[in-house]
Amino acid sequence: MKKPPVPVRRRPTPVRRADIAPPAAPPRRAPGTRSVLNAVLDHGPVARSTVARLTGLSPASVTGLSARLLARGLIRESPETTGPRGLGRPHVPVDIDTSRHLVAGAHIAVTNSTLSLMDLRGRIVAEDRRPHQGARPDPRQVLDSLAGRLPRLMSAHAQGRSVLALGVATGHRVDPDAGVIVLHPQLGWRNVAVRDHLAAATGLPVQVDSHARALARAEQLFGEASTRGSAVLLFVGAVVDAAFTTAGEMHLGPRHGTGSIAHLPVGGESSLESEVSEPAMVRLAAEQGLTVPSFPALLERALAGEPRALELFRRRARLVGRAVALLLDMFDPEVVVVVEPGTGLLPHCLADLRTAVAEHSLVCDDPEQAVVASSFTGSVLSTAGAAVALGALYADPLAPWPRIDAPADSSPDSSPGPRVNSESCIVDRA
Repeated sequence: MKKPPVPVRRRPTPVRRADIAPPAAPPRRAPGTRSVLNAVLDHGPVARSTVARLTGLSPASVTGLSARLLARGLIRESPETTGPRGLGRPHVPVDIDTSRHLVAGAHIAVTNSTLSLMDLRGRIVAEDRRPHQGARPDPRQVLDSLAGRLPRLMSAHAQGRSVLALGVATGHRVDPDAGVIVLHPQLGWRNVAVRDHLAAATGLPVQVDSHARALARAEQLFGEASTRGSAVLLFVGAVVDAAFTTAGEMHLGPRHGTGSIAHLPVGGESSLESEVSEPAMVRLAAEQGLTVPSFPALLERALAGEPRALELFRRRARLVGRAVALLLDMFDPEVVVVVEPGTGLLPHCLADLRTAVAEHSLVCDDPEQAVVASSFTGSVLSTAGAAVALGALYADPLAPWPRIDAPADSSPDSSPGPRVNSESCIVDRA
């Protein structure tokens, strides 16, 4: 009797990228609007003919796109000018209009949250910083507090300008497409739906991103010109992380974990974050008999010239320099931007950092050019959140941006409270 044939188990054919249907294309925008607005940001007040030359667009296209930007209140016409000695055809330059709109920003740090207003040229109009309640604050309370504080900040400082959008920035892993804080270990937050919660509470469009990527975008828009190509931004605060840009575009990563460099080795068994983060600095100060209640207090002592505090910041700069050398060797960017107050405020720190880069990097032959301090020292937290919103605006100026006007009555009691959907903020501390 013949045995039945043994069925052959075939391994499933792997799915190829080409077999996956592409996502639906977003609505098509005027392709040159972004180029026109960014050229005006860089060179305004500037003639439309010059914008055409800078962008490679035809004069007719620039005229049409400028009309749309004028209608949206993003640019304005400046007084008519002529050539030298009144010669040449008069032209009407255009510039960024800072008189009609603002964006709002929120930065969620380990111990506090900062709310800010920023004009369309990246200048901070106002900021409001409040401490969290408890070491691991409830995300709903933090987000509701931000939503409740925003109308009061607008009443006091918007001066009739409308707020177009709210940007939110924080450390660690953030999914900007979903508007979710994926993981923030120090806060104990996991999968917090920030965008949905704050959009429901404020009525504003909300964008969410990591503070490192937000500050890298701010450098591209308003800060260090060399970041327009390839750059690494290293953020050193209570959290230590980084952002990477290539050809002007941010690298995100499939798990939203790019820039997670806290555990980079800096000698022996020590990691970067364990040696240079703000809690580490306060701990090291106490070990040297310099008891301070917080990192800002330690920075104040260093700014006042206290020798032990100054040496702690110089040590920090040297260790950060070793990490910068490693990042330079890994990515070979045009520039590394270091967001750390000592490098921007204290004598010798930036020089110490660059010296460490020169000693440890194999590819960097000019640390003076390759390593720079943040353009926003002193306003880093207030810049980060607002830069998320402003970066989205400059990336797609014709996206729907519903305006929210400042309340007419500036008294705190008249400010509307947050409109909160209690189910929109999901947190899983598992």
